[in-house]
Amino acid sequence: MANKKRATLKDIANVLNISPAAVSKAMHDDSRISDKTKQAVKRVAKELNYQPNHIASALRKGKSNLVGVIVPRTNSNFFSSVLENMEAVLNKAGYNIIITQSNESFEKECKNIDTLLYSQVDGIIASMANETVDLSHYEKIKANGIPLILFDRGENDLNVDYVGINDYDSSHVIVKHLVDKGCKRIAHIGGYRRTRIFNNRIRGYVDALKTNNLPFDDSLIVESSLRLEDGRREMERLLKLKNRPDAVYIASDYAALGALQVLNENDINVPEDIRLVGFGNEPFTSLVTPSISSIEQHSKDIGRLAAETFLNHIAQPEIKQTLNKIILDAELIIRDSST
Repeated sequence: MANKKRATLKDIANVLNISPAAVSKAMHDDSRISDKTKQAVKRVAKELNYQPNHIASALRKGKSNLVGVIVPRTNSNFFSSVLENMEAVLNKAGYNIIITQSNESFEKECKNIDTLLYSQVDGIIASMANETVDLSHYEKIKANGIPLILFDRGENDLNVDYVGINDYDSSHVIVKHLVDKGCKRIAHIGGYRRTRIFNNRIRGYVDALKTNNLPFDDSLIVESSLRLEDGRREMERLLKLKNRPDAVYIASDYAALGALQVLNENDINVPEDIRLVGFGNEPFTSLVTPSISSIEQHSKDIGRLAAETFLNHIAQPEIKQTLNKIILDAELIIRDSST
């Protein structure tokens, strides 16, 4: 069955025997159009199931009041909290958001950007996919003169506004905490170095070992996608080492949960035998046994600040904006897994 043709202003005009221009004015409550005509236009529009063409309207006005948002995934409390707080600020300022998800895929991220640009969004706020190395699709946003704000994950090479936490210092805070608890062989299950935040966490881990006079052991560090199954696999590998770690710092709570499952299945006491620290402060970290120590990523503040940064660009478009790099301090939430 063929798709039903979308109703247009001309279709409404033909039914009422008036001009499309008069229909448009009635739709926008123009004072030059009588109340009787306005009511008739609204009635026929409802009968024809007329839907405004927002893209065409945006092209005419040069403004859509839409902000595109790209997140790696939506099934994370961190990203859902960022979105909730970002949307609250933007809605209050008269903007709606279009949420897209890359699922950590570079190819899907490129398609998301093309879709948002086609939708004539007034700005894009994004957190990059794990697979992203080539930044040309983000350069396309800048070339179109559209404000681009990155949060959590972003690359310095793009030279755009950024909001996130101090990932390098986070590693120092975690390692110092574990050393204070007597740990001497601290492993790190990290993300891929090609992503700035995970590279910073790895650098912070390595430097923190030196600061605390601990030797670096290449067998105790690994890069992964930081999914639950990655945490399980890498924890199993660490347990097979002849000299296994007495603590594991994991750059994601989901991978930390997988690691904890393996430790529990192998009757290894946490924290007595191996201490565990995750990253992200997901809600489940306080619910599992033992509860998981984790870094708070300040998702509410990041969502609010990213939205406010976009609004600052819109408020003064004629003024060349200075780059806004907002880095929030690390905060370790200490729970049973490391104490």
